Amino acid sequence: MRSTINKFAYQREFLETLGALFVASIIAIPILTIFYIAFSADDNIWPHLSSTVLPGYIMTTFLVLAGTSIITVFIGVGLAWIVTVYEFPMRRVMEWLCLIPLAMPAYIVAYAYGDLLDYTGFIQSSLRFIFGWNSIKDYWFPSVYSIGGSVFVMSFVLYPYVYLTSRAAFLRQSMTLIEVSSTLGKSSLYSFFHIALPMARPAIIIGLILVIMESMNEFAAFEYYGVDTLSVGVYITWLGKNNLGGAAQIAIFMLLFVFLLMVIEKGLRKKRSFAQNNKKLLSSNRIKLSKRKSFFVLTCCTIPILVGFLFPSLVLVDFVLERILEVDILRYAKLLFNSLFLSTCAAILTIILGIFLVNTYITSNNIIIRLCVTISRLGYALPGVVIALGVIVPLITLDGFIKNILGQYFDITVGLIFSGTMIAIIYAYVIRFLTISYGTIESGFTSLNPNITAASRVLGQSKYSTLVKIQLPIIKPALIMSALLVFVDSMKELPATLILRPFNFDTLATHVYTYASLSQIEEAALPALTIVIAGLIPIILINRELVKTKN
Repeated sequence: MRSTINKFAYQREFLETLGALFVASIIAIPILTIFYIAFSADDNIWPHLSSTVLPGYIMTTFLVLAGTSIITVFIGVGLAWIVTVYEFPMRRVMEWLCLIPLAMPAYIVAYAYGDLLDYTGFIQSSLRFIFGWNSIKDYWFPSVYSIGGSVFVMSFVLYPYVYLTSRAAFLRQSMTLIEVSSTLGKSSLYSFFHIALPMARPAIIIGLILVIMESMNEFAAFEYYGVDTLSVGVYITWLGKNNLGGAAQIAIFMLLFVFLLMVIEKGLRKKRSFAQNNKKLLSSNRIKLSKRKSFFVLTCCTIPILVGFLFPSLVLVDFVLERILEVDILRYAKLLFNSLFLSTCAAILTIILGIFLVNTYITSNNIIIRLCVTISRLGYALPGVVIALGVIVPLITLDGFIKNILGQYFDITVGLIFSGTMIAIIYAYVIRFLTISYGTIESGFTSLNPNITAASRVLGQSKYSTLVKIQLPIIKPALIMSALLVFVDSMKELPATLILRPFNFDTLATHVYTYASLSQIEEAALPALTIVIAGLIPIILINRELVKTKN
């Protein structure tokens, strides 16, 4: 009897190992493909790249990342400290409104401000009307189509990442240390910089790393503003100059930088816990502000919300109202269906894989399985344009292999099966967003009472019977949140969709990109507004989780 049980357990672990290896391979293949293409290219243009465009790409990317990092930390940490430590009117509302710019894809904000701040836009037209200026020669106005404009857009869209991690850190801090500092005659500003900020530093840097990764992934906003970052360089070199090897060589720079960030982030996560066994927390002993100071901090909270969400949204709403009678309903419905279909497929697949990986990881000490799970979580760090480059080549090779086999042995002629189809897009989505699904599902599993699982096993239920009948129903909220997060992020994803889409196939995101590239953003305002509305869903969910955490 015991030998039969051991044999079954061995077979189960063997199958789980194979499954984990399969999932890890679908994540690793695109990465390995990029290195293979880069080092095996027939036309070695590395000397040309390194002496011409590559230094410019690297410098531009550095300037954008540096500027965005400084501003996002300033805004995110400042807002987190304000809503955590001070009591003022509308504080609870501001707590979640500070997150709302996350609903806006950076490329849509870039398009909106391109229209708003352009020479013919509302701002400059109003200034000319008010001051009586006749032409651009009569005044100076900063160009949004620049590195500065890109930093401006990225900062006000991405600061919520730093806000989230900083606020979570401040919520765990004790008021006692601040009171001791005050007793010693130190100012509140001193306490912030010398006590609260150092304790929250690991969490702040984790948020900053997320900002940098999202900035590395952005493509359309930089291209629209004429800012040649590394992601734009990959796209131009590959599709503009038809040089796959050169694009792969640029992509390697991005991969190495991203992997460095991941190593730093992993180290910081081990150090980030500064929880103190003290019920007197900062959030439970807020400082009540006077009316004048309340107005000041309320203004500080409002400005990022206006710039990062409200102003771009009003531009889109204005365009929609202007063109509402000219909307091609059938065309819009087709775009919406394509986006919904791809996003739904990605959400379902990532949930299935996420459940398998999490359950396998927490119930097994197999080093191979644990390594495979770690590899499977690399995808979110990869920029979309890099994922597209790593996906398309293996799929083209696979299509060619299948075509040759069917033609040679069965005399069957087939077209593209994987590359140039929706399968390629869904594959890219799974690679990029599996990490989100894994993290959300893992949080659900870690909240389970281990006694429930143990009781189920004692009563004779198998591991997977316990999973299906006990664990999954309990973590259903986490599964729903995981599905919605992946669904919305898939709807917003542009670089991979743009590159991998089939001929004459569009989603809401690619439709917006196409018309924005033609300087006709008003023609795509309704699809853009639809993406923004969808993006509000995870903001509501995140706010609910923050409330639960605080309570």
